[in-house]
Amino acid sequence: MVRLYDSRKRILVTGGAGFIGSHLVDRLLEQGHEVLCVDNLFTGTKRNIDHLHGHPRFEFMRHDVTLPLYVEVDEIYNLACPASPVHYQHDPVQTTKTSVHGAINMLGLAKRLKCKTFQASTSEVYGDPVVHPQPESYWGNVNPIGPRSCYDEGKRCAETLFFDYHRQHGLEIKVARIFNTYGPRMHHADGRVVSNFIMQALMGEPITLYGDGSQTRSFCYVDDLVDGVIRLMETGPEVCGPINLGNPSEFTIRELAEKVVGMTAAGSELVFRALPEDDPKQRQPDISLARATLGWAPETALEAGLERTVDYFRALLPELSS
Repeated sequence: MVRLYDSRKRILVTGGAGFIGSHLVDRLLEQGHEVLCVDNLFTGTKRNIDHLHGHPRFEFMRHDVTLPLYVEVDEIYNLACPASPVHYQHDPVQTTKTSVHGAINMLGLAKRLKCKTFQASTSEVYGDPVVHPQPESYWGNVNPIGPRSCYDEGKRCAETLFFDYHRQHGLEIKVARIFNTYGPRMHHADGRVVSNFIMQALMGEPITLYGDGSQTRSFCYVDDLVDGVIRLMETGPEVCGPINLGNPSEFTIRELAEKVVGMTAAGSELVFRALPEDDPKQRQPDISLARATLGWAPETALEAGLERTVDYFRALLPELSS
């Protein structure tokens, strides 16, 4: 349900041409705000925001958040950072810079403007967890020198910066730890399990599973996630987070593969490969805090969300093969 603000705001969304960012931009425009979408298009794509071309309250700026940004806005949502292993391991140094320098630049901007600022953190701050499900009080089990640490530790440092700016400068902050999210506009080659399985099935290829497929994930549909993000941003200054946002329904990777095969009628066989280094065995959010603080819980069943995502990728295939 679209809730309208009493007054229009000018809102900055970094990473706004990305998967989650573009859905957030849509929702903010629906609420009547002006949106400045900033993205360097490393993993984001203009395809995700093409439908907004000519929108009177939408502006796009190509910019890298590791560099200072001088704009005038009322609120900031900082989502800029490659979020899939394929992309963030492509240039791990730049990934760390995006998380750390990007946070510093957005916090500096927010300090000057005295505006509320949201940080898109991640369930990866929990690493390969030894506590299950993961509550916000859990400090995590992260390898600081592994191939995933550029993202894991970069996001952990960004959280540190946000809370230090809050304590030292009185900045109003909102930090969400986002768990696995899926839906239309996912990058077709991001290496994430949902997009991998759907693309392989639609192209008639074998479905590749890592390990024996018994590792678990919890999948949140993007519309539900965006609703949680906005609910967090709408809270008063006493709520900072971090707050887990994700779907607590847990599935094995093999179960997901079988659902995709059945949904696409692909007949693809399942093939198994070695488990990547530091790949978490379990990942499930404890969303008790989100329920109590935001009145939020995901509403979209996995089957319904997968159907919409399959339809998106099926429509995208002719463009990718041309």
